[in-house]
Amino acid sequence: MEHRENEVNRYYNDSPPPPYVVPKTNSKSIAALVLGILSIMIPYVGLLIGIVAIIIASVSLKEIKNRMEQGRGLAIAGLVCGIISVALYLLLIAFVLLFTFAISSSDMYSTY
Repeated sequence: MEHRENEVNRYYNDSPPPPYVVPKTNSKSIAALVLGILSIMIPYVGLLIGIVAIIIASVSLKEIKNRMEQGRGLAIAGLVCGIISVALYLLLIAFVLLFTFAISSSDMYSTY
């Protein structure tokens, strides 16, 4: 009987466990996502914004791993958007240069 009373008293005298604290979302991952989307949407400057998005997303992924924060999916999405925009702009630049060289070389051998 005494054992049961001690158990009941211990239950009521103990303080409640601390509330669950949700880990915060890494702010750089949000910035990487926003910059990644903007790099696809904004012409001409999108290449530079895409490079910045890739850098910020990679830094964010390292911070999330070390600090146990949330936002990994946001950082990955920003990284993917940045990589896609940089690849598209580099392909566009390559096609423009190729087209320019093709046009300029065909003018040399013109019969007119």
